[in-house]
Order: sequence, then structure tokens, then C-alpha cells
Amino acid sequence: MSTLVTGRLFSNIYNKVNIIGFRKCSQKVGTAKWPKRIFSGIQPTGAIHLGNYMGAVARWVEYQNDNEHITLSIVDMHSITLPQDPVHLQQNTLQMIATLIACGIDPEKSTLFLQSQVPQHSGLCWVLMCLATMARLGHLPQYKEKSSKLKEIPLGLYVYPVLQAADILLYKATHIPVGEDQVQHLQLAQDIAKTFNHRYGKTFPHPKAVVADDSSSRLKSLRDPTKKMSKSDPDPKSCILLTDGPEMIREKMKKAITDFTSELTYEPDARPAIANLITMHSLITKKEPEVLVRENKNVTTGEYKLLVAEELINLLNPIREEMNQLMSDPAYLMKIMCDLKPVDIFLYHLVGRLIKHTTPSTRN
Repeated sequence: MSTLVTGRLFSNIYNKVNIIGFRKCSQKVGTAKWPKRIFSGIQPTGAIHLGNYMGAVARWVEYQNDNEHITLSIVDMHSITLPQDPVHLQQNTLQMIATLIACGIDPEKSTLFLQSQVPQHSGLCWVLMCLATMARLGHLPQYKEKSSKLKEIPLGLYVYPVLQAADILLYKATHIPVGEDQVQHLQLAQDIAKTFNHRYGKTFPHPKAVVADDSSSRLKSLRDPTKKMSKSDPDPKSCILLTDGPEMIREKMKKAITDFTSELTYEPDARPAIANLITMHSLITKKEPEVLVRENKNVTTGEYKLLVAEELINLLNPIREEMNQLMSDPAYLMKIMCDLKPVDIFLYHLVGRLIKHTTPSTRN
């Protein structure tokens, strides 16, 4: 099938298909504007830590409460690019659903779903893989980092950035909240969308990166302030998990590294450990670090650790309690995962129809 004919098929489908009550989410060739759509995904890898919450989940809640159209996917297909225990993966998936809802994501306002329940992700991924090159995928930094630790490299690890592109493009996403380490993957999605549009007509918007330019995405380890806070750290006291109870939070904060100066000052370069504690406090209270330093000028660093611990407990306790309550009803959580909003059902079925026209018909 020629590119011209394929492009006409795309155009005809987009121009004819509409759903009562929903604005058309496709654009004619040459049209610059697309409805604003935010998409983000999170892997079900168990309890999230404070940095995940502040840097990603809390922002999603803000978008939702600002009446933005946000689609959130628990990307379990990405999780299996590395070996997973099926029972643990299922439990982690339920825990992630409960976590997002407990943090403030409202399934009535935001689209929240399980990636593996939408087969069009895989279908579009295959089409997009035919547009990506091995050279481009092999140069992505995360692939290099993860593959260097493995004797045998799964193919899924190599191509998962293309699945990320499919996740984004399937829902016509225009704005993608990402960390700095994911910007290159989004650039790949942008390039694939451009190539697809060039070959088959204007089908996908150009997704833009929304990178947080603040400290919320850069919280450091409590045990080593030169490293990012991470669940994979071998020291379990290095990060605050949303599942941590009050006593665990107090214990971790007591063990947090400081320095030999008892005075409280905010100097990220000279005193990174103290600056990390102040950053946490700032994110919780919404006060500038300098304001917190003035308010606590008579507090020693040891006392300050306990003060921040209590602030963390006040913030995270209601979330943890809500998570535990939700986890007691797994059937409810799975129902949420399988319910897509009509506008998104429309979008993925529409792209599913488009996929059928990217290859020649076998009929005579």
C-alpha cells in the first residue's frame, strides 16, 4: 500500500469518526492545535518513596485539581523487561493503585488504568518499532546503564523506550511530566511521531516534556547526600517510604547523616545533608528554605531532624492509613484498573483502527 493511499485512509477515518459529547481529538493535516492532554506512567515496583511522591505523584494531583485532562497508567508491561515474580508483581500493582488513590488521584476526575489491560499499547508499539532504529535505541543512556549489569540482555529492555512512545502517542498526549533522566526517551517519542506523521499524515501531536525545575525531584539519600533518594539503595534507612509508620520515620530521621556543626544553615554545596533535610521541610510546608532557617535559628541539627520527622508523619500518616484501607478491597482496586473513561476508549479504538491500515491488505 502506498504512503499516499495509507495517508488518505488515515484522513478519512479521522474526518468521519466522532462521538457525541466529545470533541474530535484528531487534527487535519496542517492544523497546529491539539487539545491539551497530560500523560504519565509509573511502574508497579512496590512502595514509593518521598522523592517519588513529591516529584511526581503530588504534581499529578495538582494537575487533576486544576481540571487538567490527565491520563495515568500503571505500566506493568514495562516492569517485565527485567525478571519479575508474578505474585509479587500482582501485589505491587494493587499497592500502586491504592497508593495513587490515597495520595489524592480521583478515578472520577483522572483516567487511571493498567497498561496490560489495553492491548493497543502493544499493537501501536509494534508499528512504532518499525520506524525506530537499533542504533538510536542502543545509544540511550538507561539501556547502557541497565544492560551493563546483565549477562543476558532481554530484548524488552532494548525496545522499551518504543513502548513508552506508544504509551504517550496512543492517548494523543501533548504534555509529559518527566524527570531529567527520561528526557532522551521523550525525544525518541517526538522523533517517532514526526516520522509517522510524515509518512502517513498528521496523526499524533508533538509531545512536550514538562520537567520540574525545583528540588522536589532531587531529594537525596538520608545516608549519603551525594546520591538521589532511591528504593534500590542497599541501606533501607536511606529513604522514607510512604508505607513507613511513625516509629520507622522517626528512626530513619534520627539516623540521617548531618555534619559536625549544630547550627542550622541552608548551604546545598557546603552542607548537602542539612540542605536535604531543609528541602524536605520546605516541600512539606511550602515555605522557602531561608524562611525555615530563620524560624528555627535556635534549633540544633539534631533537634531539627526530629522536627522534620513529625512533619513527615503528619503528611504521610493519612496516606498510609488510606492505602491500608484500600488494600483490604482488591476487587475494588481491580475494577478501577479495568474502567477506562469513554474519551480514552474512543482514542485507543481509533488508533487501533489506524494500525490496521499501516500494512497492505491481503485481499485481492
